[in-house]
Amino acid sequence: MARWYIIHAYSGFEGKVRDSIVAEATRMGLEQLVEQIEVPTETVQEARRGKKVQVERKFMPGYVLAKLEMTDQVYHLVKNTPKVTGFLGSSGKPQAVSEAEAARMLNSKEEAAAAPKTKMKVDYEIGDSVKVLDGPFASFNGTVEELDFDKSKVKVSVSIFGRATPVELDFEQVERSK
Repeated sequence: MARWYIIHAYSGFEGKVRDSIVAEATRMGLEQLVEQIEVPTETVQEARRGKKVQVERKFMPGYVLAKLEMTDQVYHLVKNTPKVTGFLGSSGKPQAVSEAEAARMLNSKEEAAAAPKTKMKVDYEIGDSVKVLDGPFASFNGTVEELDFDKSKVKVSVSIFGRATPVELDFEQVERSK
């Protein structure tokens, strides 16, 4: 009977680990024992160069979720896959996670795809020098004073007629000065 296991892999190589396990299982004729392998991801919005961009981000970096029928052959197949450090479990023994826990991890991926998080990631922080791209203050330079991730707003101190004036803008209206 196949159960869900969490495989620990090198961070950044989760997709390659998934592909390697599938390819090796097919080569060895074990594909019926390896039902499903997923890299849990989520969709988030980032502000890049003044534009909102949807980006796929790993939900659990360094981990791969696999539905396996655990036999000695499957264990050694996964354990000997390049970039795999082992299974999640005590003293190196693979410990299965419940169906509900696996579904929660996979459903969070589907929920995130259906409704992307509004949390924005920006490439500037408080004190950085930025350039305003859009609005009445376009082409002005200023300094970031506050970041409000809940409202996706940034407060920038812009020099107008020699006086520093705080201006509240959207994240995508500002980019880091080069």
